[in-house]
Amino acid sequence: MELETLKSTDGRFGLINGTAFEAIDRVNDALYWGALDYFRGNGFMWVDVPTLTRVTGACENVDTLYSVDHFGRNAYLAQTGQLYLEAKIPRHEKVWTVITSSRAEAKVDARHLNQFQLLEFEHRGGFESLLNHVEGTVKAMVAGAVANAPGELALLGRSPADLAEYLKPFNRISYAEAIGLLEGTPLEVGWGSDLKHSHELRLVAATGGRPLFITHFPKAIKFFNMRVNRSDDSVVNSADLILPHSGEAVGSAEREDDYALLKERLLASSMYSILSKRGVALSEFEDYLSLVRDNPILHSGCGIGFPRVSQSVLGFSDIRQATSYPLNAETLY
Repeated sequence: MELETLKSTDGRFGLINGTAFEAIDRVNDALYWGALDYFRGNGFMWVDVPTLTRVTGACENVDTLYSVDHFGRNAYLAQTGQLYLEAKIPRHEKVWTVITSSRAEAKVDARHLNQFQLLEFEHRGGFESLLNHVEGTVKAMVAGAVANAPGELALLGRSPADLAEYLKPFNRISYAEAIGLLEGTPLEVGWGSDLKHSHELRLVAATGGRPLFITHFPKAIKFFNMRVNRSDDSVVNSADLILPHSGEAVGSAEREDDYALLKERLLASSMYSILSKRGVALSEFEDYLSLVRDNPILHSGCGIGFPRVSQSVLGFSDIRQATSYPLNAETLY
């Protein structure tokens, strides 16, 4: 079976109608239902969120927003439903949703897509509870694939032994420890640098090959509403989940519940600096700021990039192999 051809975005309708992609579809279906089974079994409620939004639907990099003329008003294709999920927390303890995240990435490579399915949840709870739910969700996805698509996994060259490490306790290191592990190697980076794909895979290998949480990133390189650590205000209570093959597949964090600190961090963020130069006013964030001011509840959540989980489980080197219609700057279907 020629899996390498699935990296191509040409002739996609033909490629996805072969035996290989039939198997990939069934594995992806099992992964998806594994996540949903976890959410239902652990008391998470599905809610809808908008996919055409103000800038409040953006992630850190606002330069990757798709802009849309909404009857004379500036609107954007959503990158995340996070802030809209958070708005449900005063009434619901645990909520989840799934959106098509749209990111205008000019880069065409084996890791990035311009659109992909993003599973997101928010819950009333702190950092330890958050990581337990992230780990539980990903394990449920993998277990679902092993249980419900074993023949398809075998057809694609993956055995239960290949996935055994995903079902063991995930490893955890801090960002500071990650920097230390890279010190003295060709991939050495300084404090405050973001970690690239090569760093991520090196760290997974260095810690035994299991899925790896990297925690407590510098606040300067993370989203404005990630909760500042109360013992060390240089970092936030955040965690990226790094998977074999695909790298970062989940971004997660506690959300800032101190209104004054939240507003201060928003105004000081590089994101807001860029937006304000483009004429975006603070009022665009007023609904969210008011929500936190009036409902200061400790809560946390995450976004799970479905194609990166799929790529990792399937052992593929290229995210396009795990996606029916991989959209990038050079493709349109």
